[in-house]
Amino acid sequence: MEGEEVWQAVLSGLEKTVNKQSFDTWFKPVQFLRASEDLIEIGVPNRFCLDWITEHYQALITEMIRGIANRALEIRFLVVEDSPGEPSSAPASTGAKPLVPSRPGGDADEQPHPETDTLNPKYTFENFVVGENNHFAQAASLAVAEAPAKAYNPLFIYGKVGLGKTHLLQAIGHFIKKNESAIKVKYISSEKFTNEMINSIRDDKMEEFRMAYRTVDVLLVDDIQFLIDKERTQEEFFHTFNDLYESRHQVVISSDRPPKEMIPLEERLRSRFEWGLIVDIQPPDLETRVAILRKKMESEGINIPEEVTFYIANKIKFNIRELEGALTKIIAYSSLMKKDITLNLAREILKEILSQERGEEISVEAIQKMVAKTFNIRYEDMKIKKRNREIVFPRQVAMYLCREITDYSLPEIGKEFGKRDHTTVIHAYNKIQERIKVDAELYNKIKEIMGGLKKEGSV
Repeated sequence: MEGEEVWQAVLSGLEKTVNKQSFDTWFKPVQFLRASEDLIEIGVPNRFCLDWITEHYQALITEMIRGIANRALEIRFLVVEDSPGEPSSAPASTGAKPLVPSRPGGDADEQPHPETDTLNPKYTFENFVVGENNHFAQAASLAVAEAPAKAYNPLFIYGKVGLGKTHLLQAIGHFIKKNESAIKVKYISSEKFTNEMINSIRDDKMEEFRMAYRTVDVLLVDDIQFLIDKERTQEEFFHTFNDLYESRHQVVISSDRPPKEMIPLEERLRSRFEWGLIVDIQPPDLETRVAILRKKMESEGINIPEEVTFYIANKIKFNIRELEGALTKIIAYSSLMKKDITLNLAREILKEILSQERGEEISVEAIQKMVAKTFNIRYEDMKIKKRNREIVFPRQVAMYLCREITDYSLPEIGKEFGKRDHTTVIHAYNKIQERIKVDAELYNKIKEIMGGLKKEGSV
């Protein structure tokens, strides 16, 4: 079996083994380069892609090759610029329309009477990138949109800021408006609900206010946690909820926390929120973050180099709004300053964005010194060849932190630890990553190290 045939068979196996998003992210851009008697060389588009495939898939690929070729073959990945099918690295200003940032959740409802015409046109199911982190929430939202008050009522979606709750609420509104135009939908933030209620009390128009909310077929309420400590508003919303629920009308609610943590919200409200289905949205994994950026670029007709896409996705991990905002800022800067989008440009711009939240970029040396201090060893021990456990384990912790919170590649990290091979870094990272899942003491110790770095202004 020829080398290229072996690789194509490996790709077929990977497509069946890993999820579609992971396959599209990591293996669609690669290209077969060459093969010899005992070696297959594969081109990847950038260093980040090389490190990720090596760290997460090399063992699987090696095993697949052995099974396909009936012999051991070395697989080597090489960075090859301008891989087939990759986005062009031309400046974003050439022929690209300006990228306007998506308005944050809740902005779209700033109208006197927020009905479906206030929904952000970009917040549709078609534009929602589904990953492991949000698949259940997306599926539940779509089920509600397809059959209001028949699937899950109420539907309660919770998650941290910027993860897509508003997007899903408004996607439900768009879907119903498109497919069932006779159904009356109302989208509102709880803050806006409170303000309208206050104004109605002041103007002696509470009856009109109640009619506006209790005659809708679908009520979409964003950021319900803002009702906490607002007793009068809670009272009004309680009766609104009851009226809609008893009339078999759909209620969808979003919050930054689950109902059981919404204290001191009235117990009778919390219990009603638990009547239906409660789903959460977690921060997206790397593949999902890359897919979100690609979707954003596709919708705006803009391409940027893949290595920049991966860099953005690797630096901004917990907030989709910030992720897209970083892309917007890089593209806007490139267009206004007539500069090509490069990795160095992205680093410079993101350094400014990230420094607003977490101080200056962390250095490997800062990590090494803080870990050495925590484990009571010498800083110099991080770089020497000693293999006793008292030295090896802290060194692995330091390598884990370097991989987790710096821009350094695997070989670069290895170099900082006494010119060790990148496979040593991979082993250290995987070992600590698995250990902290079951070792609460180590997990807390690593959190303390991060806290110490933050105090010193490193993170």
